[in-house]
Amino acid sequence: MEFGVFILAQQRGYHQTSQQVIGNSIEQTVAAEQAGFDTAWYAEHHFNNYSLSPSPLMMVAHAAGKTKRIRLGTAVCILPLYHPARFLAEVGFVDTVSNGRLELGVGSGYQEFEFERFGVDIAESGAIYHEFLDIIPKGLTQKIFEHDGKYLKIPPSSIAVRCVQQPMPPIWITSGNPATLGRGVRENHNLFVTSLLNGSDAIANLRGRLEKIASENGKDLDRDVKFGFLRCGYASDNKAEIDAYLDCARFQRRISESLKYRRAHSEDGYMVKEEPSETDLSFDQLRKNLPVGSVNEVIDKMLEEISILRPKHIALQTQLGDCDQKTMLKQIELWGEKIIPAIRKEVGQLSTTI
Repeated sequence: MEFGVFILAQQRGYHQTSQQVIGNSIEQTVAAEQAGFDTAWYAEHHFNNYSLSPSPLMMVAHAAGKTKRIRLGTAVCILPLYHPARFLAEVGFVDTVSNGRLELGVGSGYQEFEFERFGVDIAESGAIYHEFLDIIPKGLTQKIFEHDGKYLKIPPSSIAVRCVQQPMPPIWITSGNPATLGRGVRENHNLFVTSLLNGSDAIANLRGRLEKIASENGKDLDRDVKFGFLRCGYASDNKAEIDAYLDCARFQRRISESLKYRRAHSEDGYMVKEEPSETDLSFDQLRKNLPVGSVNEVIDKMLEEISILRPKHIALQTQLGDCDQKTMLKQIELWGEKIIPAIRKEVGQLSTTI
């Protein structure tokens, strides 16, 4: 069982500077490596405070110089916002400077606000994304490659800085579209999924959907597909600490949904206002749904969720809203010291009995 930290790099208000947010992201990465996490993941978003990470590949390149062992992932590069030739060149460069530690997560994007400012029609994002998936393996594995598609065209070209990982870095697909996930399964890519802030019933439904997708594409989910699970979780005996984390998690969902469904408001054109949503869950419901509570309660809840979903990787959301940095660094250390070893022990014992 692999564990990662998912670093969204959010700015909840002007009491946080952008420099502080990015500095916290790197500090959490270093702490995660020291705590024994396998991977640090970085998001991509633009033009507002939802996430201050405009280039996960740049984040990986910088974090590579601050770390030695931990793998570094993009979660995700929004492919329709890139020129494919530059994207491929930067992937080769980043895998090189990280000494082959890149995990390449890709997606098609969902925030129309971003697409408008890049001059890309979000209605065409899916088609552009699929052309990108045609190009990536050619560009990273062939000395000379070319592509002549509807949206993307590259004459015979060669990427100068080749990837250290052969034949190329692992690709992770994230999407709510079964056809997109199905292609990822067929082409032996990894998947990244989430049940947001929902509980065990939603996780069971997610498992069922993944089993169906794998089966329809000629694969066995457990045997043939590696997939990761993005999850909020927090261990503490201090209820106020847990509530502060849950408040940040709810902030993240409110802002994400307001941008996705085009109902975001801002007084200055940048800082998105946090407004209650019809989909909001109470703290009581969140405490019921999520692995939060004492260390033992978190371990038990995580083991329950793992038994339902059976992922190969769990990515813990560590940087949400304005969660206190010192507290979160201690949380990362606590997961490394107590929670992850206990979960790995139990999962290992379970696997030997199957």
